[in-house]
Amino acid sequence: MCTKFVECTLGVRYREHHPDGTVSGGPMHYLRRGIAERFPSAFGRNLGKLLAGLAAVFILFFGVAGGNMFQANQTFAQLSEVTGGEAGVLGGDGAALVFGVVLALVVGLVIFGGIRSVGRVTSRLVPAMALVYVSACLIVLTVNLPLVPAAVGAIISGAFTGAGVAGGVIGALIVGFQRAAFSNEAGLGSAPIAHSAVRTRYPVTEGYVALLEPFVDTVVICTMTALTIVVADTPYWRDAQAAAVAGQDPAGVSVTSSAFETVLPWFPYVLTVAVALFAISTMITWGYYGQKARTYRFGRSTLSERIYQVVFCLFVVIGSVLTLGAVLDFADAVLFLLALFNIIGLYLLAPVVKEEVAAFRAARHSGDVVEMAPAERRAITRT
Repeated sequence: MCTKFVECTLGVRYREHHPDGTVSGGPMHYLRRGIAERFPSAFGRNLGKLLAGLAAVFILFFGVAGGNMFQANQTFAQLSEVTGGEAGVLGGDGAALVFGVVLALVVGLVIFGGIRSVGRVTSRLVPAMALVYVSACLIVLTVNLPLVPAAVGAIISGAFTGAGVAGGVIGALIVGFQRAAFSNEAGLGSAPIAHSAVRTRYPVTEGYVALLEPFVDTVVICTMTALTIVVADTPYWRDAQAAAVAGQDPAGVSVTSSAFETVLPWFPYVLTVAVALFAISTMITWGYYGQKARTYRFGRSTLSERIYQVVFCLFVVIGSVLTLGAVLDFADAVLFLLALFNIIGLYLLAPVVKEEVAAFRAARHSGDVVEMAPAERRAITRT
């Protein structure tokens, strides 16, 4: 949460406004400008440019081949599961390829700008699906309420004993950090690209908004998912545990789907819709992140933009046909390097964020910033 707070505050402070009214932000900008400002020397300027350039490269790399592959892979896995698995209608060798092509076409229509309404519809449906998902978790946990304390105990003992994933405490912590970073993107520098477009006089206000995201996403929703899986104790979950200990490919969304099915037999179909909506919205978002990184590295060019979009859609197809383990290995490697370069910059720029916090608190005390009622905020927004 603190990491997300710092990077999104910096994203707003060092964003760049273009003549056409658009805004660009993210690690490419706050690392280059912020470090040069804080360390006004040739070394500082060069370090900022180096970190910014590396961050842009890996955001572009992950945007092209990571932010889309995992989503496509798990969407097909869930769709295949609800239609009968390997013996079902999507069990053939070419089913994943056909699905990937169709999904790539849907995503392509949005990122090429052909039907922007799909993006608008998705932005409205995804919050609704998130609410349905959380409600389903609560139903499963309520039905199995006596088992929840034991489930919490199993999670804790699994993390801090030799039964942990890949060999005990260290292995469990490593996998936990990997999945958490993949889940909430804190420290990667990707979220500030989107947060930089906010309207505010005080960058720290967007940092306060952003720090809630890891809490809701990872602490609340992921914990509810974990408890749901453990209390359901399905054969899928037991097989997933055995596979993890044996170092085999990890289980994906099918484990979660089977847990819901123990109480809500119809919910896997709803989950399929939710996974598809989450996947499409995430792919569109990473398409935007990669686009910003591409623009930073290569400038604004219609040709290079179209090439990027075609390659992005191509990797949607590739992600559909690869195994989950291969996709995660690639994603983890890129995210590690991205976080490494970004977090170095965050530590160097931490005093800048401290100044922003002090300035905002002073504005609150002086009355320059006041809390408004919801009706007042809506009136200002309409204006």
